[in-house]
Order: sequence, then C-alpha cells, then structure tokens
Amino acid sequence: MASIDQLCVNTIRTLSMDAVQKANSGHPGMPMGMADVSYILWTKFLKHNPENPEWFDRDRFILSAGHGSMLIYSLLHLTGYDLSLDEIKNFRQMGSKTAGHPEKHLTPGVEMTTGPLGQGFATGVGMAMAEKFLGGKFNNSSHTVIDHYTYAIVSDGDLMEGISHEAASLAGHLQLGKMIYLYDANSISIDGSTDLAFTEDPVKRFEAYGWHVQEIDGHNHDEIETAIKNAQSETSKPSIVICRTHIGFGSPNKQDSASSHGSPLGDEEIVLTKKAYGWDPEKKFFIPEEALAVFRDEITKGDASEKSWNGILNEYRTENKELASELEAWMNGKLPDNLESLLPVFDTDEKGIATRSSSGNVLNELKDSIKNLFGGSADLEGSVKTNLKDEGVFNASNSSGRNVHYGVREHGMVAALNGMALHGGVIPFGGTFFVFTDYCRPSIRLAGLMKTPSIFVMTHDSIGLGEDGPTHQPVEHLASLRAMPNVQVIRPGDANEVSYAWKVAIQSKETPTIIVLTRQNIPTFSRSDENAASLTEKGAYILSDSVDEIPDSIIIGTGSEVHLAMEAKALLNEKGMDVRVVSMPCWELFQQQSAEYREKVLPTSVTNRVSVEAGSTFGWSKWVGDQGISIGIDTFGESAPYEELYDHFGITTEKVVEAVQRQK
Repeated sequence: MASIDQLCVNTIRTLSMDAVQKANSGHPGMPMGMADVSYILWTKFLKHNPENPEWFDRDRFILSAGHGSMLIYSLLHLTGYDLSLDEIKNFRQMGSKTAGHPEKHLTPGVEMTTGPLGQGFATGVGMAMAEKFLGGKFNNSSHTVIDHYTYAIVSDGDLMEGISHEAASLAGHLQLGKMIYLYDANSISIDGSTDLAFTEDPVKRFEAYGWHVQEIDGHNHDEIETAIKNAQSETSKPSIVICRTHIGFGSPNKQDSASSHGSPLGDEEIVLTKKAYGWDPEKKFFIPEEALAVFRDEITKGDASEKSWNGILNEYRTENKELASELEAWMNGKLPDNLESLLPVFDTDEKGIATRSSSGNVLNELKDSIKNLFGGSADLEGSVKTNLKDEGVFNASNSSGRNVHYGVREHGMVAALNGMALHGGVIPFGGTFFVFTDYCRPSIRLAGLMKTPSIFVMTHDSIGLGEDGPTHQPVEHLASLRAMPNVQVIRPGDANEVSYAWKVAIQSKETPTIIVLTRQNIPTFSRSDENAASLTEKGAYILSDSVDEIPDSIIIGTGSEVHLAMEAKALLNEKGMDVRVVSMPCWELFQQQSAEYREKVLPTSVTNRVSVEAGSTFGWSKWVGDQGISIGIDTFGESAPYEELYDHFGITTEKVVEAVQRQK
C-alpha cells in the first residue's frame, strides 16, 4: 500500500474517532474497520459529483450500516461535499448536518436515511431496479444514457435482519447485475462476537440467492480493487464482497472488541491509536494537506464525469428527440398538465364497485399518459388490482416491463418502492392487504421520515373482507398509520374519490401515500359542483349538506361506511332532523386546510357528531369532540360473511341513527 493511501485511510479513521469522542456518543469501530474499503470505492470507482449531489446518472452509495455514520460524513467532507469541518465537529449535536445516523435531506450526498438495520440493504434493491428499468426504456445501441451502479456497505446486523433475506432473494431473482454490496464482516455486534447468534455461511447463502460472491481481506487494497472490478464485470448477478475486517482497526486495546462498536474509544485509547498510526496524538480533527488533495480530486473527476454524460445526453437529444424529452420529463418529475382530465369518472351506481377494482381502473386509465408508473404486488395481483394491462413483466430478461411480481415479500417490496422513489425517474407503487402493513411498518415509517413519495396500495381494508377472519381483518391499522408523521392515509368513500386519491398520490413530492381500499362493492354517489369528487383533495368535504347552514347533526364517514352515513341521513331527515354528511377520506389533508375551511365543514357550534368507520375508534375524538360518538371496532374481528360482521359489530345505519338521536 502506498504511503499516501495509508495517510488517506488514517485520515478517515482519525476524523471518525475524534468526532465520536467529542460527541461522547457514537460508533467509531465500524468507520475504522471499513476505511480501507470505502477509500478505494470512493476514490477509484464511485461515479459522483460533490458539487452536484443530485446528478441523475451518479452511482448511488448507501451506508446501510448507518450506525457507522461518521464514515460517510468523513468521506463527504473530504471529497468536497457541502459538509464543513465544523459540522464534523458538531457530530450528533442539535441542528447539525451530522445526525447520529445518516438522514436524507439533511446532509448533502446522503442518498437515504439509514439506521434501522436491513433498510439500506433492501432500499438499494429498489434503486437498482429503477436503474435497470430506466436503462431498458431509454438506452439504445448508440447511446447509454442510464448507466450507474448501486453500492452499499452492509454489516452483520443488516444480514441478520429478516428484510435482507426478502431483498436479497428478490435481487437475485431479478438478476440486478449493477448492484454491488460490500459486507463489513467484522464478526462483532453489540453483545459481543456474532458467533453468539449468527453462524450461517454467507457464501453459501448468497450463492443460493443467485448472487456473485467474493471473499477478501478488507484491509488489502489490491484485493478490494480487484473484487470491485470483478463485481462490475458480472452483469447478470448482484454482487456481494465479503470483506473480512477488524472493527476498531489499529486500536491497541479495542480492536476486534464490542467496546469499539457503540462507544467512544476514550481519550487515552485515541492517543495510543493515533501513535499506532504514526499520527500526532495532540492533533484533533487533523487533515493532512496531501490526503485532502487526493480526496478533493473527486471534485474534478466528478465534474468531468457529469460533463461527459451531458455530452452523451445532448447527442441523444439530437438523435432521439422524443425519447430524450420523455427521459428529462421523468427525471424532473414532470406530470401531464391535464392530469385531472385523465382521471376516469364513474357513473352514479347504487350497487357500485369495490374501491380496489376502481383503483385498478384508474391505474389503467392513467398508464398510457404516465408511462413511468411502475408497480406490482406481493403475490396478490388478482386481489389488489395493481396490474397494468399489456405492459409486460419486469424481470431478469425484460427490463422494460412495468409490472413487478414481488412474491410474498411485503417488507422487501415496500423498501424497494422507497428505493425507486429516492432514485427518481419512476413513480413506484405496490400493493398488498392492508393488514400486512404490520410487515411493512418500518419501511413506511422511513418513507415518511425521508419525504419519499412512495405509493402503497392497501386493499381488504376492514371486516368487509369477510370470511378470512381476524388474522386478515385490519382493526387498529388506520389509527396507527394516521399517527405516523408525514404519511397521508387516504380511505376513499367511492370510486370517484379513488380517482382523486390517485391524483393526490401521484402529485405528491415529499409525502408517501397509503391508499386504503375495499374488497366489497360500495355505492358510487351522485355528484354536483357542491360535492365534486375533486374535494377529496381537501381531505374532507360536505358530501350531502343540511338544509340550514348550521345542521342539527354531522355524520362523518370514511371508505365503505360513507354510504351508511348517507342512509342514516335519509332516515333522520324523515324524523325531522337536519343532518350533514361529511366524507373524510384523509385526516392529514384535512388538517392542512385553512381554519376557515375546516370550520365550514365541521362548525364548532355543532356538537352532535357521529363518526362511523369499520376500524378502531382511537383518535376520532379529535373530529367528533368530547360530546360526539364514534362507531367502530375496538376488538379483533370474526370469521363470517361480511354482511353478518357489520351487524354483529353494530356498524349499521340503525346504529348511526341511534347515536345521533342519543345526543338530541
């Protein structure tokens, strides 16, 4: 190893050690152990431009082992990203760009928020899927305009988490050859040696998934460089390079020990370690000029790489004008100007249609005008209606297909959707049963945290699915997902609300959307300017108004229960009560409206309020008030035909009428 290479590697290590020590919090051992691997990757292979972190054809790099965040912060600062040394010194402090785990939107150059182990591993699969799909669509024999890798550093913990198994299996099946993962196999976790709980053979495991597998000394630069070259040469398989490393490398007393995993080394040990590196132990946050010059050369290289790509893109524009225009629209997230006019309009129908079916109709109406809609389901296409007709299947041999078969891998699917949304260029959606958000929750939460506009299609939304029983009947799910920050949960009340739910989801830029849909048919309501389905975009609106400006009572419904509210209104009108029905498909959107609009829909002077929803009543007091009544389900369901279940649980027109009358 050249002395300058050693100097650069030790610069990464000492910056990481010093930042963790100053914060008195963090994980120094992993950055110290993976400094060699990351140095070779970032200075010899990674295609990136520190002065334009969002350049579209850059390689994507994910630090899935997010606890080792000082590794990526050191690399970002050293290679010239907008991350100052002061930010390094303020590691883990309030208001800094160097949070305890890497966060998208906070730190320039961070591709995704990592921390929960396995998430980076799985999200990277989605990024690689997006690259493959876009390449299949736009590359031709003359020009390769989409051509980048997805790299990740993954850890023992990532490989232990269940989501990594789902994601790795999917990646192997899809033959994502431009995905290269570098596994920090240091054999140490928080509790001690990984042998305590993790004794599988990673070589056999990943070979069984269909991956290209190599095993190297993670401190030998020649082996690291050769392994990455070999991985790039293997185009039909994703690659994992098992890097045998020493956690806390160079620390005389803490190398290869759990004590360097999640705690600062301590001032005395840092002095000893710096001496072992041949470093001046008195210098903190020291960056040798010779090392900085090597790292900052990435600015020049990155600028040249982007200019070269721009040249290719200009030639592509000349020879493939329409495709180039489409590519740029996709990259920029541009949607059709006439999106609203593209939405299907469903006729009034008392029998109606299941919202899962109307959702499928909406998708297929939009697919020809929004050609980067790209999605599938977790082995449930026939049930969740996510198939794009005549658009082919995305698989190992067809990278331009728009339908993805994720298999029974709900969590891996949702993480992949996040990866595609973060990558850009596609509008990803994926479907499963609503109850299985239990398997998807960590990835949904990260979508909200990362401001990732993923679209989650969740069907079979209540006891309305019937005989499958309580294991498949979501009860608390609406309440729990509404509690997540920056996640919009839309439960449409008829087919036309479904159309606008999709409009909201597709137009969203910084918020994921969960569209919650019925298995059973529900009526399609009559519409006018006063109760136009476009009001769905406001989250709640007056579906059927009272005669007087201020009603005697307000009934609020969502989804399949809106029609119960409408039936109750008719009966109450006959009894001389003046009732307003409010459809509230999305709490979050309604909360964003002006106070004046919210007061118009739900005047505070009306305390006689009833909500009806086939789910937990938790949270409804916000909308019905202390004096109102919420009709719902606060137990698990039962196995029976859905009509019987609604009667059994008291979610009926009659019960709504009784609740209104009780408050007279």
